[in-house]
Amino acid sequence: MNQSENQTFSCGECQAGHLRRAYVTYFTWLGDELITVPDFPAWVCDVCGRREYDPHALSQLNLLLNPNAGRPRQRNRKFTPTAPSKKGSRPSRP
Repeated sequence: MNQSENQTFSCGECQAGHLRRAYVTYFTWLGDELITVPDFPAWVCDVCGRREYDPHALSQLNLLLNPNAGRPRQRNRKFTPTAPSKKGSRPSRP
């Protein structure tokens, strides 16, 4: 057990409890699909049960659930503008 698992924080919801590190099942919807992730790191209040999910783990999960995950990134086409034409100028006469 490392030091961060022994830490506690005051609960911002009930102000009476303490948030303690726990591993819970995370639920989220991806379109019409319910996604569950077991053993997801979170901070859980020992009084009201409020859950605050680990931000680093959430960002990693978002990367995995991104619809473009595993696909090569498309390069942005670079637009090279041509020299603007001079409107109103007449061709010179010989």
